[in-house]
Amino acid sequence: MSAVEEILARIPMSELADRLGVDEPTAERAARQAVPALLGGIQANTDDPGGASSFARAVDQHDAALVDGGVDLRQVDATDGNKIVGHVFGPQREQVTQTLGGVGGVDGKALGQELIAKLLPILAPIVMSWLASKLGGKTSAGGASGGGLGDVLGSVLGSVLGGGAGSGAGSGAGGLGDLLGGLLGGGRK
Repeated sequence: MSAVEEILARIPMSELADRLGVDEPTAERAARQAVPALLGGIQANTDDPGGASSFARAVDQHDAALVDGGVDLRQVDATDGNKIVGHVFGPQREQVTQTLGGVGGVDGKALGQELIAKLLPILAPIVMSWLASKLGGKTSAGGASGGGLGDVLGSVLGSVLGGGAGSGAGSGAGGLGDLLGGLLGGGRK
């Protein structure tokens, strides 16, 4: 199961749809666009040793229990999520939101920038908690600090954006990597 599928399987889509004020297929389609973008943005940030150290500390602050056995959306801190999204995308945040919002939703209608802007802060803490569960303490001192976190993330994220381990967010044949192009490539270091 891919990282995206594993994360999505833990999110109660009907509750997410209610929270977003949309139908369930629209919520799922939006989440399928947003989760890879978040993972790609995190991976782009961890390609730099300073960014990797920062994200190692951030992952350590997230409890893997949030995603164990399914996510309770009432436990998701969207304020924390907003900060995470700001760190992940930096000055490209609005561009990423616009790009994802322009993607086709159900019946070919665009998802909309407003929906994506509301969704990203909900999903960001879930993604960080999922990473904490996958990295299992490997980000602590003596673990995967600096470039090591990028290596661990590369192996965890492997095919998220269509490339092999260690691939940049803009690589891969087709899919989200091509859609977002160079937006995620620089990350925020």
